[in-house]
Amino acid sequence: MTTQTAENVKLFNSGHTACAGCGLALAARLVLQATGPKVIVVNATGCLEVFTTRSPQTAWGIPWIHSLFENQAAVATGVEAALRALGRGDEARVIAWGGDGASADIGFGGISGMWERYDDVLYICYDNEAYMNTGIQRSGLTPFKGHTSTSPAGKASLGNMKQKKNIPAIAVAHGLPYVATATVGYPKDLERKVKKAMEFKGPRYLQILVPCPLGWGHATSDTISMSKLAVETGLNPIFEYVDGKLATAMTVKQKPVEEYLKPQARFKHLFRDAAGAEQIKLIQEIANSNFAKFKVEAAK
Repeated sequence: MTTQTAENVKLFNSGHTACAGCGLALAARLVLQATGPKVIVVNATGCLEVFTTRSPQTAWGIPWIHSLFENQAAVATGVEAALRALGRGDEARVIAWGGDGASADIGFGGISGMWERYDDVLYICYDNEAYMNTGIQRSGLTPFKGHTSTSPAGKASLGNMKQKKNIPAIAVAHGLPYVATATVGYPKDLERKVKKAMEFKGPRYLQILVPCPLGWGHATSDTISMSKLAVETGLNPIFEYVDGKLATAMTVKQKPVEEYLKPQARFKHLFRDAAGAEQIKLIQEIANSNFAKFKVEAAK
């Protein structure tokens, strides 16, 4: 029997049960490629937990702990404190991982507390913009006018009525030393940011946009192109803050939001009539505002 070592065990193995084209599965692999084996992952309930740990199998080649939907930050805090108490803080770093629902909604109180305590934990939000594992319900990070099972498009409304909650800005306001956004459409940028985040001590936050073909209603082969279009239209800005100041912002030639919205079934109601066309104009204004904001900040 071969002895398992970091050299012959993949950090994130194939054979899991993720959907075809799952952006989240790609993100998990990219993150662990960047961190290396000396990490302990605390994973909130959600898609990532479900498709990677179908008993008796696991896709994880590093220590991994399943937490509840709401307490991933608290569990990660405990793991980090235990490592320090045992004098083993140099042996592994701690990562807490949750979806947009676990991060922006159900578990946000615990995350805020972890940030206030300045615990040495990297928090990663995989943002697929809805509660995909339980039926595609709206979350605090569901985009404006996106259709979900709890923000349906119909006679009463044209999808989700709120803009995405700005968790990166909230993280910056907590005084974190490192806050960044990324997407699987730009894997080298994602890996670079993970490595950079691991250079800091204290709480850090990384929000990764991970397209979900099932929930977004796009072709399984379009995951990377959808990731890039989210950035190119301005609807998902890519940036990083170091010690509260903008360090980098990805600059791209802006494309109209229709190029991003049209391939997705969750936005198909916006292309039916004049009422939908008016909502597309509002979405374009959101994108334009994002472009203007980071253009101004980057010039400072």
